[in-house]
Amino acid sequence: MGFFQNIFGNGNKEEIIPICAPVAGKLVPLSEVSDPTFSDGILGQGAAVIPTENQFFSPVDGTVNTVFPTGHAAALTSAEGVEVLLHIGLDTVKLNGKHFTIHVEEGQQVKKGDLLLEADLEQIKAEGFDTITPVIVCNTEEFSEIMMARGNKVSVGDTIINIRKE
Repeated sequence: MGFFQNIFGNGNKEEIIPICAPVAGKLVPLSEVSDPTFSDGILGQGAAVIPTENQFFSPVDGTVNTVFPTGHAAALTSAEGVEVLLHIGLDTVKLNGKHFTIHVEEGQQVKKGDLLLEADLEQIKAEGFDTITPVIVCNTEEFSEIMMARGNKVSVGDTIINIRKE
């Protein structure tokens, strides 16, 4: 049985939960986000993407908990219980919804890759806002490890965070 135990685990295997890139762009650690709310991990651990496209997709299969009326952020809970915050840009709440389009509603079930939000990145930048997009695991303490994936350039659906749940 030892051979099969090594291949299939012993029943106590740890679970790795992937969180996918919600947008194409450059993957960076949260420490590179200029807002300490994100870079210091106040809201939780995760990663950030410097977006190169205007459409933002669900990084998980799950439920939309909150969509901010300004369209700059959404919070979801994955099927595995991971609470994920997607925050488009820094201080973009000050735009009061200008340059953002919401495509989902609270309580909606979504799959990885479903369109959540759109943002006119060029207009947002033109108004002086940073468009870096933190992807935060808000219930970090419920997991044994949150690891940013390696890599630089990411496409929608690429794994950007691996969460270890034991």
